[in-house]
Amino acid sequence: MADLPDVPTLLGAAVKALGGSSREGQQTMADAVSSAVEQREHLVVQAGTGTGKSLAYLVPAIRHAMATRTPVVVSTATIALQNQLIDRDLPRLAAALAPLLPREPTFAVLKGRRNYLCRNRMQTASDEEAEGTELFDARQLSSLGRQVARVHEWAEDTLTGDRDELVPGVSDLAWRQVSVGGNECMGARVCSFGQECFAEFAREATTGVDVVVTNHAMLSIDMSQGYHILPEHNTIMIDEAHELVDRATSVATGTLTERAVTAAAKRAARLVEPGVSERLSECADGLSLMFTEVPEGRLDQIDDGLAGAVAAARDAAAACVAAIGPSPGELDPDTASDRRLALAALGEVREAAERVLESYEPPLRDRTEIVWLTKGMSRPPALNVAPLGVGGLLREKLFGDRTVVLTSATLTLGGDFTALARQWGLGREAAQEAADRDAVSDSSAEPASAADGARDAARAGGEDPADDDDDGPHRAAGEPRWRGLDVGSPFDHGRSGILYVARHLPKPGRDGLSEEYLAEIAGLIEASDGRALGLFSSMRAAQQAADELRERLDQPILCQGEDSTGQLVRRFAEEERSCLFGTLSLWQGVDVPGPSLQLVIVDRIPFPRPDDPLASARQRAVSAHGGNGFLAVSATHAALLLAQGTGRLLRSTEDRGVIAVLDPRLATAGYGGFLRASLPPYWGTADPEVARSALRRLAEKAEADRGETAA
Repeated sequence: MADLPDVPTLLGAAVKALGGSSREGQQTMADAVSSAVEQREHLVVQAGTGTGKSLAYLVPAIRHAMATRTPVVVSTATIALQNQLIDRDLPRLAAALAPLLPREPTFAVLKGRRNYLCRNRMQTASDEEAEGTELFDARQLSSLGRQVARVHEWAEDTLTGDRDELVPGVSDLAWRQVSVGGNECMGARVCSFGQECFAEFAREATTGVDVVVTNHAMLSIDMSQGYHILPEHNTIMIDEAHELVDRATSVATGTLTERAVTAAAKRAARLVEPGVSERLSECADGLSLMFTEVPEGRLDQIDDGLAGAVAAARDAAAACVAAIGPSPGELDPDTASDRRLALAALGEVREAAERVLESYEPPLRDRTEIVWLTKGMSRPPALNVAPLGVGGLLREKLFGDRTVVLTSATLTLGGDFTALARQWGLGREAAQEAADRDAVSDSSAEPASAADGARDAARAGGEDPADDDDDGPHRAAGEPRWRGLDVGSPFDHGRSGILYVARHLPKPGRDGLSEEYLAEIAGLIEASDGRALGLFSSMRAAQQAADELRERLDQPILCQGEDSTGQLVRRFAEEERSCLFGTLSLWQGVDVPGPSLQLVIVDRIPFPRPDDPLASARQRAVSAHGGNGFLAVSATHAALLLAQGTGRLLRSTEDRGVIAVLDPRLATAGYGGFLRASLPPYWGTADPEVARSALRRLAEKAEADRGETAA
């Protein structure tokens, strides 16, 4: 590494070339990332909005990759950030650093195989009934056919086969007709289109590059497979790290449906005797019948009827696999494709069924997986099985033999990194152990303090609830060493934002927004003259607020679901007096700097639903082992979302505004201290007139500025 410029030199050149300014937090983070990579130490970095964290980890990543001739993997949670890195950040950075380095840095993106067009699937699907269309009427199937036809036309011109480049896009059902998952692919050596495979092209493009950009789901798949999809690497940067546990859990979730069993039976029918595949088809009918009799939600116990139907599906799928038998050797491409698709579908059915049944073998207190049934008007019933935590998987497969840097604007909950670190399988930070010893010896600590909340929150997400028996202040055996760093934010939160908690309002009810809440929202929007982002705990509440307030207010109100989220956000940014109401995706997906957003309204603390299967099971597991399940799971979930949602207000150093939390429990409940300690240090008030007066002044200034611009 001695022949290359050091990280401060490279970062300075990059910032200058890109027209930015030097930021202390960015420099501190870049130095810490460089040190962690050199010392092979895991690093957790909270970097507030405006820090410039992408450059802070990309510059040391590129330097390390070029010095060691080994790629660095960068993983993101969202397509938006993935595209930003590939289309904007990395091209500009590579060009800026090229004069200082032996060559221009290189990079590539790698997504899951399902994201790429499969030429073989396109050919074979035309000879089959469209997959997964049994429940759709003729009009829906006609629309599906038009979408698939458009994909075929696009296939003649595309150079990448990447779904994200198809604009406008098509439905998931349509895309499934022209793509395959990794377990369905027969392999380039056997496939007739192996030399023209888009997924293989994308994978080959990662060979020899300095930075490979992927996503958390792909990273989780790479960890859980017996073979690696990503190129060999020893360093990984995980951006949007607060999403890692949810994405890894999603990948680790198995699902059993009537449709999946039926599809597996149809694929097997091409290769086995009719009686064998018909047995599996009958199992699909049995599952469908049992699904109608079992209530939706978490299933702590499984009745004999459902257990029998699941076991029958497992055994019938296994019988089909046995009947297909081992590969006889060289096969023609069509037969090889049929075998691969059938075995993949059968394997998914058998594995999901086995996991469901095995999850009930331990006593309830010691279970590590949870089963629940989902039903809905727009989707068929599904039996799901997921791990209570993914800490064990991440500890072994992610942190075991690589250096990992995890970063986000929101990683400290209740004031420290403990909660998320435990969910990642990292355990306690070395620097935190001494503080924990002091806390354990202090018997006078109040149970609802921010520090206690963080410690209890740390108990959620361990891969095995039994791990929580040991809540002592020392590091558990096998836990990786790591350190945490909060580089702060360039924003002066206390001078730029007001946190207004409507302490005078009643607690939120279950029957929609009360008149008191609607009146409070209306008064705030009138004061701000629009310019409001309403973050609601449910779509029903968002729609109720939009419908009723349109009758009372002159300001335009946009509501999620009335158009694509991207289009709504664009209109909200362009129409300065407009308001945008919505739910979960808006809590994390809105980036609107400037006067179009000066008020963020949160209707209630975003606790998970009481009937959420995973959250309720995790909460129960922590409580069963002596922890505070509410703080460990529900409060942690709420703290993370609150920090993300309130972070929509300040997107540049010039932004000013008010965050209005209508739920009085943020000020009055014992856990409120933990939640407030998870937020930036805004100036706080419970006086509604203080909040409205500040909003009026901001609105007047915005109008004056707009008038000057027009003049």
